[in-house]
Amino acid sequence: MSDTPAPVCAEDYLELAQQRLPPDVAAYLFGGAEAELAARRNREALDAATLIPRFVRDTPFTPPGGPTLFGRRHASPLLLAPIAHQRLFHPDGEAASVLAALAQGVTPIVSSLASTPWPQLRQLAEDEALWFQIYWQGDRAATERLIERAAALRPEAWMITLDAPIGGLRWRLWRSGFRLPPRAAPANLEAQAPTQRTHDLAALLALAPTRDDLAWLRDRLRQPLLAKGVLHEADAEALARLGYDGLAVSNHGGRTFDAAPASLTQLEPIARAVGEKMTVLFDGGVRRGSDVAKALAQGASAVLVGRPYVAALALEGAHGVARCLRLLRDEYAAVAALR
Repeated sequence: MSDTPAPVCAEDYLELAQQRLPPDVAAYLFGGAEAELAARRNREALDAATLIPRFVRDTPFTPPGGPTLFGRRHASPLLLAPIAHQRLFHPDGEAASVLAALAQGVTPIVSSLASTPWPQLRQLAEDEALWFQIYWQGDRAATERLIERAAALRPEAWMITLDAPIGGLRWRLWRSGFRLPPRAAPANLEAQAPTQRTHDLAALLALAPTRDDLAWLRDRLRQPLLAKGVLHEADAEALARLGYDGLAVSNHGGRTFDAAPASLTQLEPIARAVGEKMTVLFDGGVRRGSDVAKALAQGASAVLVGRPYVAALALEGAHGVARCLRLLRDEYAAVAALR
């Protein structure tokens, strides 16, 4: 990037990555399901939301701090979303993202589909906190084995993804001819699960956990447990009754179900329904500091950052991830001051 100006905002990394990544890799990172309407809804909802500034104050402005999540104070309201196959974008993959995030006081959520061995990430993080994202492995026995291997990360919290039991109908990705290279394959799984290309519908449907499976998982784990991919208040209330500690309002970045609403439109009703009982996080198109402020104003305690940091990883490795997160923190602080 020496021949181009340095990014002045986190969003710049997205535009630069669109220009520089191979077309098939760009299709993987930026593509959504089917016509990509859900992904566009995420941005349209965030763009349409407004914040009414208040300038008559009793006390001087103080920089905003981070939330307290499960007993630990965070430096900012940012969390690193669990993104799979990061060695697709940079040789250092998840190792670079974890180190950069921790340097910025941002807790990484490590993916089940990480392309870096989990013990290596734990060693790099030393005693810093990591969270872990669970993909249901099709049955309890296989999921139990996944949890046993992921214990090497010593997760402070666990997060099961509910909204992607199978891959979405990724038309842009398929048109690009994308094939996952061996270097980016999951480094910690037993075997690949069936995909949406199989003709065995029963095998596909069996990949999604039932309510009883979710109750089993809650009983299995002692640490805080969250669910990612919640878009309906009734599902949030059901998770609260099962004893889940938190949830992330998310439509998976528009990557799995194109008919889904924007994450932001569902955030406030879900926060009203369970915000006193559960920690509510937001995931869905965050790329600006004002997006962070809008999500917090509608009831989120923290937000997950996804595509921007992966674009920065692709362009500048760990340095890019750290700079992207710092830009987002600074943008959020400026927006908070102007409110």
